[in-house]
Amino acid sequence: MTGEARLRPPDWLVYAGVVVALAVGALITTRLSAPPKRPAPLPESAGVPLAPPSKFDPDVVVDVSGQPRSGGGTAFSVDPRGVWLTARHVVEGCARIVIIVGPGRGVAASVRIDPAAETAILTTDGGAPALPVAPRRVLMRGAIAFSPGFPRGRSGETASRLVRRETLIVRGRGQRREPVLAWTQLKSRVIGGPRTLAGLSGAPALDSRGRVVGVTIAQSRRRRLIYVTTPTSLRDALSRAGVSPRSDGGGPITLDNYHGVGAALRRRLSIARVACFAH
Repeated sequence: MTGEARLRPPDWLVYAGVVVALAVGALITTRLSAPPKRPAPLPESAGVPLAPPSKFDPDVVVDVSGQPRSGGGTAFSVDPRGVWLTARHVVEGCARIVIIVGPGRGVAASVRIDPAAETAILTTDGGAPALPVAPRRVLMRGAIAFSPGFPRGRSGETASRLVRRETLIVRGRGQRREPVLAWTQLKSRVIGGPRTLAGLSGAPALDSRGRVVGVTIAQSRRRRLIYVTTPTSLRDALSRAGVSPRSDGGGPITLDNYHGVGAALRRRLSIARVACFAH
């Protein structure tokens, strides 16, 4: 299938009411919040390479215990033949998973949970243009990332600045530890202006060239941070799934145009809503 392939939902895969399910939000219990009114100042160490993971990195703990419940998040295309990536907690334990292709309409997706990371691979019958993935590289403190997706089932995106590494500790289903990157929120634009950004989980974190550097997995309301998987974790997850992502393409993204770029990616379904049905 070519890079311009589109999802072709058979009639029997059309689900009514999936948009309502999206409003439930992601399954992760870390609280999400609106960003600060003004961009945070650059840290003193901005512009220097981020140090490798260390046992001294701060911990961020999330709880995914309890029974799975219906909800929603964001997914993005990594292969135009119908392969998508999202956050693990968005789809883990779901009885039915759907990629939304229009109002009240969705295409069924199968899921492969990554055993070693906070990610999951979805596959559908038909796909959408894939996003380019950045090569493995050392990120610089103060780098800017953009996360377009569907907070609370609505179109929206955030811009954030890289501040440090932390260690994600997941308790409950599939207990695990994973190095993650912490980004402080700078700006956000969400249609309808929800007070929280639940549902952004699974969104790509894009660099200034429009390439994916990680998967958005959680936010902290108290600390005003966005947590993203590392570029190494992203590449390893795709390799384990047998996916060879493209690295070319994309385009410049800035604090002035990131909303328009996110809207364009949603229109072509490179970034799509994903709904989880628990029963």
